[in-house]
Amino acid sequence: MLPFRISALAAVAVAALPLVANAAPAVSTANVNLRSGPSTSYPPVLVVPAGSRLEIFGCMQSANWCDVSYRGYRGWMSGSYLQATYSQRRVYVDPQYYRPLGIPSVTFSVGTYWDRHYRNRDFYRDRDRWGQDDRRPPPPRYDRRDDFRADERRRDDDRRGDWRRDSDRSGGFDRRQDSGVAPGSGDRRIDRGPPPCMFNPGGCN
Repeated sequence: MLPFRISALAAVAVAALPLVANAAPAVSTANVNLRSGPSTSYPPVLVVPAGSRLEIFGCMQSANWCDVSYRGYRGWMSGSYLQATYSQRRVYVDPQYYRPLGIPSVTFSVGTYWDRHYRNRDFYRDRDRWGQDDRRPPPPRYDRRDDFRADERRRDDDRRGDWRRDSDRSGGFDRRQDSGVAPGSGDRRIDRGPPPCMFNPGGCN
């Protein structure tokens, strides 16, 4: 019975060897989120520090995202933050190096992947909101107000300080301030105050 058990254990160990061999070593180039899917829209699993060693189990052909493992945590990371050794030099992991590095092409299924790795995570209960498998969200929309209509471009001169324009006088502009300065008179004021006779008990003649 004992030899049979040893043979069975040896068979299991041999069967597990290809799985280990398929994991390509890599290093993170920055502090980066390990994501629960191949997009920045998926919930983060944890932050992987720069210079950390990871194992790559496969990468997507449709997007430069790789299925990786870090200290027992499984998730997805962009190849832009992964470096591997190729021909005695460090290269960023992108599709042209998948085959030379021995990285298989993989696909992503929210249901299958999350069932396997994230059943104990809080975001697991929201997995249905991520839609169909291997879907990436559209790029963010920016509220650019470039489509002003002509009536929105009119100038409201009453809001520019206290200047007012009057284009009905000789076809020109009559710019006046509410401080009593005459048009074109510089700092000379129209209102020079009440005449002296107003302070005369006899009044003005």
